[in-house]
This record gives sequence, C-alpha cells and structure tokens, in this order.
Amino acid sequence: MTSYLLAGGGTAGHVNPLLAVADGLVARDASDAVLVLGTAEGLEARLVPERGYELLIVDKVPFPRRPNRQALAFPQRFRRAIAQVRRHIRTHGVDVVVGFGGYASAPAYVAARREGIPFVVHEANAKPGLANVLGARGAAAVGVAFPGTPLRRSEVVGMPLRREIVELDRAATRAEAARYFGLDPDSPVLLVFGGSLGAQRLNEAFADSWRDVLGTGWQLLHVTGERSDLADPGAPGYAMRRYVDRMDLAFALADLIVSRSGAATVSEISALGIPALYVPYSVGNGEQRLNAASAVTAGAARLLDDAAFDGDAVRREVVPLLSDSARLTQIAEAAESTGTRNGTANVIALVDRSLSTRK
Repeated sequence: MTSYLLAGGGTAGHVNPLLAVADGLVARDASDAVLVLGTAEGLEARLVPERGYELLIVDKVPFPRRPNRQALAFPQRFRRAIAQVRRHIRTHGVDVVVGFGGYASAPAYVAARREGIPFVVHEANAKPGLANVLGARGAAAVGVAFPGTPLRRSEVVGMPLRREIVELDRAATRAEAARYFGLDPDSPVLLVFGGSLGAQRLNEAFADSWRDVLGTGWQLLHVTGERSDLADPGAPGYAMRRYVDRMDLAFALADLIVSRSGAATVSEISALGIPALYVPYSVGNGEQRLNAASAVTAGAARLLDDAAFDGDAVRREVVPLLSDSARLTQIAEAAESTGTRNGTANVIALVDRSLSTRK
C-alpha cells in the first residue's frame, strides 16, 4: 500500500486538479491511502470532505510581499507550518507528496524534503505561482499544463480534468444537452461564460448584441454567473442561466465558445477540441493571456481584448465568424489536436516515476 499526500487549495484552480488526481489514484488501487493537505480557510475545506477524502490541516501562511509586521512574523509561522506537515507525514506514513500550488504546498515541499520522501509539483497556470517556483528547485518531477511555463526541469503533462469532461462524447450527448437547455440540437450554439461568478464585461457585451448573434441563425447559451442581475429576454434560441452545474452538457452543445481564459477553462475547452474566442481577464499578473497562448498559436483560438470588449466588438469580431463556415471549420480542425484528456494519468505517471527512483 502506498500513502499519497496531495497538497494544494485556496482556489478551484488548485483544488480541482488535485481532486482529479486523487480520484485517479483511488480508481487505480482502492487500497492505497490518499490524503489531502490544505488550509481551513480555502475552498478545499468544503470540496475535499464532500468528495470523501480526509483533509489534513496546515496553517495558512502567505508569503510576505512587503516589509511589515506580517513579514517579521513569517519565518516563525512558516517553520510552524512545516512542523505541522512533518507530523502529518510521520503519522500517516506518507510515501510521496504531490503539490498543486497554493498556501499548503510550500510547507509541504519543505517538509517532504526534510523527511526524505520525494515530492512532485504540478503547475496549472502558464505563469507559475511562487510556491511552485520554489518547490520545483528540489522536486523529483515537475509537470506543467501549458508549454512554455517557466519552471525548472518541467514536463508538459496537461491538466488533470474532471471525469465528466474526460469521458464526454460530445456528439452522442448533444441531443440530451439540447433538451437540458431548451435549445435545438440541429442549430449551431455559441456558448458564453465567464466562470462561476460570471464576467460583467462579457455579460454587458452580449446583453447589447444577442439579437445580432441570433440573427445569424446561431443559438446563444449564456451563463451569466450567480451574482449577475442581467435580465433574461426570454427569446427563442437564447438560453440564459445564472449557474450551470452540468458544464459537460454545455460543452457538448457548444460549436464555438467565448469565455475568460483561466487555466482550467482553457484546458477543458482544448481537451474537448472546441473552437474558442478568449477574453483574458485584465486584472492580475497576466496569466490568463499566457494560458491561452498555446491554443492561439495552434490556430484553435483567438484572443480578444478585455478593455475593448463590448457589443460593438461582438458585432465586429464574433458575428462575422459565425457566418464564416470555412474559417470555423479551420479553427475546429486545429482545436481537435490542441489539448489532452490524459492530464490525470500523466501526473500519476510522474508520481510513480518519483517513487520508483526512490526505491
């Protein structure tokens, strides 16, 4: 029996690939022990127990960004977090640590090294986080989701994805998906979404231009986000939803997607081979633009500027594409060869390799 400690959390971008790998390990050998290390404050505190895994807690210790009182307290707090993880490793007889970034990963990498066990790093974003930049220096193996991610000795393994995405047969599911959203399976569908909270820029742009989309003969499936107060016009061929808990069905129905370009979003769309127009979120450190770069280079997607994205941009950039069947076919063919559905298996292979090297 092998004991795995998967470390990460804080956001869905860290938790979801972690859970995909956990599920993959359990599916392969149910006698193995799969434990998760996270903080009490992150999204993992809810999602991990819901999935049936034991969550081991470590203190949340943010890296200081400027000299202040927190910076002075950081060394002692970080040492305490490392000690917490070392106790977890000893108590549970952990054989290998797999980190996915976030607050839990940094102390986990240090603790694994001090306990003499291997650790593996997976980075979901094209622009890596600080914990994984530091962890990659001593890792037994480093896997990244996107080509060009600047981590030492990294290998492109793709993103560990949800099982419902990995196993999705879009053609076979299209009729079911059309019924689910009240749309026509025989007419093309433009899917627009901005993540679980939505994207105000995208919502406002399509609130101004949805008639132009429908005027091309396409249907519109618009996931506005739970916080949106956008009014549903109730027009035939326009399905508006605040939240969709079956994104696999939305993807099954999509012939073209307009969305943000978070790491998981790009990985799922690329794995399914769906043409996309990405509108990278302009706030942050620019990782969304980088996440989409490989799909854009392959011809499977285009980038649209967030600051200029409004109803006129939809009419200028999106609507003409809906009527250009030759260009759509070209993008769709490129999309079919861009992504991978094997991210989970690839990460597990890295872990296996690190364990075999140790032995």
